Amino acid sequence: MPDAVARARVIRTAGDLAGVAAPAHDDSTPLARMAEDTIRARREAANRPPMPRPEATRVVVVANQKGGVGKTTTTVNVAAALAQLGQRVLVIDLDPQGNASTALGVDHQRGVPSTYDALVDGEELAGLVSPVPDLPRLEVVPATIDLAGAEIELVSMVARENRLRRAIAGHPRVGTAEAAGEERYDYVFVDCPPSLGLLTLNALVAGEEMLIPIQAEYYALEGLGQLLETVEMVKAHLNPDLVVSTIMVTMYDARTRLASGVAQEVRDHFGDQVLRTAIPRSVRVSEAPSYGQTVMTYDPASPGALSYLEAAREIARKGAPR
Repeated sequence: MPDAVARARVIRTAGDLAGVAAPAHDDSTPLARMAEDTIRARREAANRPPMPRPEATRVVVVANQKGGVGKTTTTVNVAAALAQLGQRVLVIDLDPQGNASTALGVDHQRGVPSTYDALVDGEELAGLVSPVPDLPRLEVVPATIDLAGAEIELVSMVARENRLRRAIAGHPRVGTAEAAGEERYDYVFVDCPPSLGLLTLNALVAGEEMLIPIQAEYYALEGLGQLLETVEMVKAHLNPDLVVSTIMVTMYDARTRLASGVAQEVRDHFGDQVLRTAIPRSVRVSEAPSYGQTVMTYDPASPGALSYLEAAREIARKGAPR
């Protein structure tokens, strides 16, 4: 038991991040306190001082071949948190299901300008961008169901694995401060489908950094080896600059020894690549997409929102890999 307690202390949870206990003689109801916390969190988000911007756009691929590990949830909430911290962020939805587009509240029905148009038709990415409601620094290139057929259509194309990289590089707001100016994107997040097909390969070739969400359960570790083998193959043949810069433990339940054990095993193997902040299981995080929002705007005082905000701070402080 002492070992389990020590392991749990390695991970920061939402309770640690909140840092404020309820007053001892607070007579208000739990519902009233929740409403007060939400109002206070929204006010603080509006007045939050911006973090320093990176010198050049950081292109981050969020991928894990195993479904249900919080990949899309991590993408949209980290992106929203960074936008609240003063960063200019673009999310590229590369999953035909379009879940990231749904969570960010943008239209992604068939016929809407989308990532399909960039990958298959070669259209410029700048003309496919949609603004995200309530978050003025966050934009998204949505995914439509048309993207489901892109895997087949890309097979016969020349340099099919480089099409996303060319599209991102051709965006006038991607690059260094000198080249792209003050309006540049600070971060581009690519949300991948839960598979290792041509869409994910395009993302791995386009990215400079990789963020891997890992569910705090044993099965989540089994597919990680195959994913890392794919990354090494991409580095050897297609994109030598790709680096696994960040690993995030998601769906963390501090009450179980399994969660702390998995988190510690990941940390022992990957060291500083693993964020100190773990993302807890949260009903509010799961509810937010049904309202077309991230948890950062849906319930900014919730444990999930606090954790994603601190995780975003960690990613920003770490900086781009050398």
